[in-house]
Amino acid sequence: MKEDTHKADSDDEDSWALYADAGYGQSDEEVDETPMITPSEEEVWYDGDDFEFEGATINWDAPPCPAPLGIEHIIRIGCCDFCVQRLSGRRTVSKGEEGGKEIRKEAYQRNSELESSIKNNLCPMCENLFDDIDNIVTRIIDKIGEVDHSTIQLGIHLPKDLVEEEDRIRTRHGSPGSAPLKPSFVSQIQSKLSNLVNEVTYVKERPDLMILVDGLTLMVEVDIRPVFMYGRYRKLIRNLPQTRWPCRACRGRAQGCESCNETGLQYPDSVQDLIGEPIRLSLGAEDTSFHGMGREDIDVRCLGMGRPFVIEIKKPGTRLANLEEIQKVVNENGVDKVEINSLRWSDRREVVKVKESRSEKSYTIRFKVEGALDEETAIKAISSLSGVELSQETPKRVAHRRAAKNRKRKVVSLSDIIVEEDEIQFSVRCEAGTYVKELVHSDEGRTVPSVRSVLGDKECTVLWLDVEEIHYE
Repeated sequence: MKEDTHKADSDDEDSWALYADAGYGQSDEEVDETPMITPSEEEVWYDGDDFEFEGATINWDAPPCPAPLGIEHIIRIGCCDFCVQRLSGRRTVSKGEEGGKEIRKEAYQRNSELESSIKNNLCPMCENLFDDIDNIVTRIIDKIGEVDHSTIQLGIHLPKDLVEEEDRIRTRHGSPGSAPLKPSFVSQIQSKLSNLVNEVTYVKERPDLMILVDGLTLMVEVDIRPVFMYGRYRKLIRNLPQTRWPCRACRGRAQGCESCNETGLQYPDSVQDLIGEPIRLSLGAEDTSFHGMGREDIDVRCLGMGRPFVIEIKKPGTRLANLEEIQKVVNENGVDKVEINSLRWSDRREVVKVKESRSEKSYTIRFKVEGALDEETAIKAISSLSGVELSQETPKRVAHRRAAKNRKRKVVSLSDIIVEEDEIQFSVRCEAGTYVKELVHSDEGRTVPSVRSVLGDKECTVLWLDVEEIHYE
């Protein structure tokens, strides 16, 4: 059985906020609750300045719509039928262009000379932009193609001078509460599109598709929003990076090099791709991004319930998938390397939650000690570190990518100490961000106290480290 996805959050969010204030979810322009005036209720308005100047410019101070002279004025200056309907404030049987034609016909009947006095062929309100709606809708449908979607956010980018001029005329001559150009234009596109594309909802946030129309060039951009899945992964082997590791020799360039066998990767596999590729293929997506709750070193396994992650699937062709089946395919793909559990739909907000989590972690570590050891003394010395607060300077091994600072981290508990000749193993639970290897060997005194220091400054060499549990949720 297929499941619908939770939609991606758009909190990113971009310049769409500038274009998308358009009353989604409605097919007609929003109008103020001001009562509309019917022809029988209208009063004749005249201020004595109703005349033409040199046969070209209307030089009169017309009243605003819905007064009859106000409607005559917006017709006289060349408003198209769409704009006549949205500015007039009249209730009409039809909406949009057809409603404007009704109003225009009534005006011509009242004033037989009106039609011959129209001065502009180009609508001063929209510059005849509404004439391009069919063309724009066709382009949108072509752009969408076969991409699966159920929600759309539609925006329009208009030239600033057109918006300002439209607002100036509408404020002076339009009826109170008449709809601005942007939401009116988007509403007309949406209405036409709804007649051709079934079962689509228009939303203001977290859409499947974000569509932007450039009102100047009529170009259409369709942004397929990503989908997100949350899960936990167990890394069963060492020497496997969490994310793609570009080749050091060619820096991961597309064609690769001899050193990386033309892959562009330092390591052929990664947790990201062992999990992400089956998911990408299942959803017909372009690529994936991997967001883990921290990361273990490449030579460290991650066991227990696994490390929480959110995978971002970019430009998916479908947004429907059986998560149980996907989880099964991922585990078959990563057999003996990586396995996942708890897979479910997620969103962008959970990426932040996972990234910012400060969950405690439990580890098992084994290391070799230089010199003779007394088992009882060693166990007692190491046990003394349980509950202490560490002072850890940024380790030398990560100094190239981490800020130089001194961190205070607590060892919550330390247990199960095993001494076998010159090798020691123990389990430790500590605060997030603790450098566990450095807790053992001290990193030349950068971690205080350390196992090395309590053992009498005996050199300690880490053999292996496992993450046993990440205490999240």
